[in-house]
Amino acid sequence: MGTTYKHIIDRIEDWPITGFYERRDEFIKELNVFVFEKLKENKRSKEELIAKSLYFENLRVTNTPWKVDPEDDKIYWKELTEELNKAITRSDKEEVLDSILMRMINRFNQEIVADFKPKTFRFARKFLTSLFKRLFNKFKEHKGGVFWGNKDSLATKLHVEGHIEKTRALFKKGTVVLVPTHFSNLDSIMIGYVLDTVGGLPAFTYGAGLNLYNVELAAHYMSRLGAYRVDRRKKNPIYLECLTSMASFSLYKGLNNIFFPGGTRSRSGAIENKLKLGLLGSAIEAQRLIINDNKNEKIIIVPVVLGYDFVLEAKSLIDQFLRAEAKENYTKSRDTLITFQDRFRFFKKLFTRKATMYMSFGEPMDVMGNFINEDGCSIDKYGKLIDLKDYFRLGETFGENAQRETVYTKLLSQKIVESYFRNSIITLPHLVSFVAFQIFQRQRKELNTFQILKLHPEELVIPFDVFEYTFNSALDDIKELEKENMVKLIPLHNKSNKELILEGLKNLGIYHGQRVLYVNKDKIRTKSLKLLYYYHNRTIGYDLENKMDFTFVKDLNYLEKLQEEI
Repeated sequence: MGTTYKHIIDRIEDWPITGFYERRDEFIKELNVFVFEKLKENKRSKEELIAKSLYFENLRVTNTPWKVDPEDDKIYWKELTEELNKAITRSDKEEVLDSILMRMINRFNQEIVADFKPKTFRFARKFLTSLFKRLFNKFKEHKGGVFWGNKDSLATKLHVEGHIEKTRALFKKGTVVLVPTHFSNLDSIMIGYVLDTVGGLPAFTYGAGLNLYNVELAAHYMSRLGAYRVDRRKKNPIYLECLTSMASFSLYKGLNNIFFPGGTRSRSGAIENKLKLGLLGSAIEAQRLIINDNKNEKIIIVPVVLGYDFVLEAKSLIDQFLRAEAKENYTKSRDTLITFQDRFRFFKKLFTRKATMYMSFGEPMDVMGNFINEDGCSIDKYGKLIDLKDYFRLGETFGENAQRETVYTKLLSQKIVESYFRNSIITLPHLVSFVAFQIFQRQRKELNTFQILKLHPEELVIPFDVFEYTFNSALDDIKELEKENMVKLIPLHNKSNKELILEGLKNLGIYHGQRVLYVNKDKIRTKSLKLLYYYHNRTIGYDLENKMDFTFVKDLNYLEKLQEEI
């Protein structure tokens, strides 16, 4: 734990992403042609495709304008609509339609394609070091000085684990696609920072919501850090093709990417088990294009699992999840109000606590889900070499088969999810929250989850000895799963189980105003059932709830006595 790796390419000017964006204008021209040719194969007529896209754009600029939109946005789409209407009766209709289509493609691609400036990246390094020191270090570190320590003390809180060395070695064997889990708005910048300062890897490009660019300062820097822009308001077919083509064509051209295959942050706090197939399909398309060119380069997929002791926006996320899942049965839980003491505790934790972040690398695989050896060759489960060309054959040639590639994408999705669960690192805050909520459910087994979340937190308490017994059982089960290579557990450093429980309670959701789980008078209590449920969900998916020993919790006489005490 805590290894910091030397950069595989020292100078930012020599990074692949730097060279790629030095040819930005040339890339956009090539991308325009790529998208144009793909749209020509669309089942819709060219006229219908343009008309539908213009309709959606005119609606967008009227109903949902943003500060970040071009000043001429409304006029541009109105004039283009008028030009389309006039083109319908012209003798050179097809040429005019081609011109309109290409101009729309170019406008979208100019917006989507980012830029990368080494100078801006160096500034971001310094700024993020300052920010993350405040989140992950104590105010006064015992080592490294005062005022949240230094860069070295921060690095000890940011851990890269798993197949990081293999990923580093394969960086020169092909184009790497990191596919991380997604829990927080911090994920994108956190991944970029840890890859650079701890993992020793060059920067990747990734998609960032255009809404983030509404803040002028953020827009200035993000647009120069390789983050291509995604406008979720735009639902027209031409824009959507530009967006997916940016992913596949940039991979084909050798630009390392980060895809969040879950599509958005996990609202429940659980590891994603259903992935969006669009971006994963882009990786398969890129591999086919490479094979069509008779090249040996490979698209290398690396699943990554992120682990935090806290997620700053956890409360709003779990609210969104419960509202979507429970629908009319959901009402806000009766959590205690955030008091002055809660706010004081938040600032005290900000100055006195330190958090940890884990970034666990799964084993690199090709776009078919086959593992890749150190030489960059695909291998089956018996270690035999696999020729990826065989997956893309159409008789004696190679080409696209949409139905077949949809099947490939689903299979890749399954392999990534399996890797997520296998390489997830169970931390003590995750485990104590899982044990506590499972006990609460068995204390009130007549209620379903949503009904439990409506209870006042003071209605639920757990005697410490009962919690400790159940925690010991869960910990033993996790250790067995780890032996079977089904999950990972943080090092326990020969601490007693009671010490592990207290450490988990101390670090659980450390920056929330309300205490997620704490000890008071030899009893485990919570001030926020929703937050407890959120952090509990991080450990679901391993069937632990059916393996743990709930002997004391099942003692009905004991529970009746407990209810009388409450």
